[in-house]
Amino acid sequence: MTPLPPILWLQAFEAAARTLSFTAAGHELGVTQSAVSQRIRLLEDRLGQKLFVRHPRSLTLTPAGQAWLPSIREAFTRLAEGTAEVFGPRPEAPVTLRATPVMQQSWLAPRLLLFHRTYPHVAVRLVSAIWAADFGPEGADLEIRYGRGDWVDVEALSLGDEAMLPACTPELAGRLNRPADLTGETLLHAVGFAVGWPAWLEHAGVVGLDRQCRTLSCDNQVMTLDLAALGCGVALTHHGLLAQREDLVAPFALALPSDEGFWLVRPARRQLREQAALLWDWLARGLDATGGGRFD
Repeated sequence: MTPLPPILWLQAFEAAARTLSFTAAGHELGVTQSAVSQRIRLLEDRLGQKLFVRHPRSLTLTPAGQAWLPSIREAFTRLAEGTAEVFGPRPEAPVTLRATPVMQQSWLAPRLLLFHRTYPHVAVRLVSAIWAADFGPEGADLEIRYGRGDWVDVEALSLGDEAMLPACTPELAGRLNRPADLTGETLLHAVGFAVGWPAWLEHAGVVGLDRQCRTLSCDNQVMTLDLAALGCGVALTHHGLLAQREDLVAPFALALPSDEGFWLVRPARRQLREQAALLWDWLARGLDATGGGRFD
């Protein structure tokens, strides 16, 4: 395997290729234009190919430089991500907390309010995530994830067992005496959950009733619950989330238990910064790692 060139040469190439200027690359790297030019020449000598075409007042990449640049960028990105995974972000950086929008609005908002009043010196950065692929250790100190809690390389505290049940306005609930009364109503779907309307309807003994209903699908529960609150239809939601709403009621007492739930998550491979640990301890208060936590 060919030995890798020194990282200073690679940094000079990436910056110069991105800016198409040795001068701009030098400003970015804190060195002179001539230092960047020298590192590029040494790199080209090592590789045996030219990476740039030098014009009187500009640069362009050669075909070899264009082909190599994506690999260099990917390598630097992965290096930055790996550093953050193991060592965490800079000590002075805000504590980054990633969560789904519905958890931000319901469970998290009142807790962050009290945390901010108690620790006003701790800066918190809240990041939204919806799909499973949005989550991961890169760039986040803490997360609130939805799933079975079987992720690798993380410590996870359960926010409690979950069950799914219908939710709608009190006015709509007044004409729903039994599950079969959902016929002709609009069912609001939040996609991506293990337990959806077909599973709940089967549990209620009215298999296939969804084919006799209107449908409106959303990619998050914030929208389905807001639509339900406007009288648009009936949402299927988590028992714990419904408990946070004063504008929605459960028309039926029947709830379908789910093996998925919400979890407070932190990377297991690194120690939390002091400020991140403060937020973890605050949110973990009242929870335990055995799944007996409370979603209230």
